[in-house]
Amino acid sequence: MLRKLLLLFVAGSVLSGCATGPNAHPEDPLEPLNRGIYSFNETFDRALMKPVSQAYKAVTPDVVDKGVTNFFNNIDDVSVMINNVLQLKLVNALSDLSRIMVNTSFGILGVFDVATMWGLEKHDEDFGQTLGYWGLDTGPYLVLPIFGPSNVRDGVGFVAEWYIDPVAHVHPERDRWVAVILRAIDIRADLLTATDVLDEVAYDPYQTLRDSYLQRRAYLVADGVEKVTEGGFNEDDLLLDAAPPPPAK
Repeated sequence: MLRKLLLLFVAGSVLSGCATGPNAHPEDPLEPLNRGIYSFNETFDRALMKPVSQAYKAVTPDVVDKGVTNFFNNIDDVSVMINNVLQLKLVNALSDLSRIMVNTSFGILGVFDVATMWGLEKHDEDFGQTLGYWGLDTGPYLVLPIFGPSNVRDGVGFVAEWYIDPVAHVHPERDRWVAVILRAIDIRADLLTATDVLDEVAYDPYQTLRDSYLQRRAYLVADGVEKVTEGGFNEDDLLLDAAPPPPAK
C-alpha cells in the first residue's frame, strides 16, 4: 500500500484564493479549506521533497533508479492482487501472483521487472477502487496534509491499505522508515519532469490537480470503460486535459 499513500502524498505536495458560489466544483464543497492545505503541501514540497529528489536523481544512475522503482512496484503488487480478489477479478489476481513470484525470484526481489518482459501485465488496483467497485460513493474531494488529493472513499481505502502493505510490517522500525522515505523520494524523482511541465502550462494548478485526480479515479474504478472515446483514451492526457486555458489578454 504505502506506494498508494506516497503517490497521493507526492501528487498533493508537488502541486498546490478560494472559489465559491455558482462556479464552485460540485465535488469540492470544501474548496477553501482544501486550497489552504494544498498551499501547505506545495510549500513542503518546494522546501524539502523537490530538492532532495533532484539531488537523488542527480547522483543515482538510471539503472539503479529503475531498479528501486521496480523493487517497490513488486511490493505494490501484493496490494493489487488482494484488491483484484476482493473485486472478483480472479484472472487478474492470478496474474498478479505470477508477477510477484517471477519478479521476486528471477527479478532478484523485484529489482528487474522480468514479469513484464514475459507478458504479465501490471495492474492498478487499491482499496479505494474496491470500495467503488462495490458501489460506495466517493464523497467530497479532500486535500490531506502531506498526503495530498483524496476523497472520503479513498481516504478510508488507503487506511485499509496500510495494513496489507509489506513495508508497513518491516522491523525494526528504523528500517521501515528508511524504506518509506526511499520510496517517497523515488516517486517524487520520477515526477520531476511532469510537474515542471504542469507548473508551466497550468493557469490554476490546484484546479488542474483536482480535476485530473477526479478523472483518473473515475477512470480506474470503471476500468477505463467510461472514459474511452472514439479516438481512444490516453491516461497521460488526463493532467493536461484538465488544465484550464490561460485568461485572454
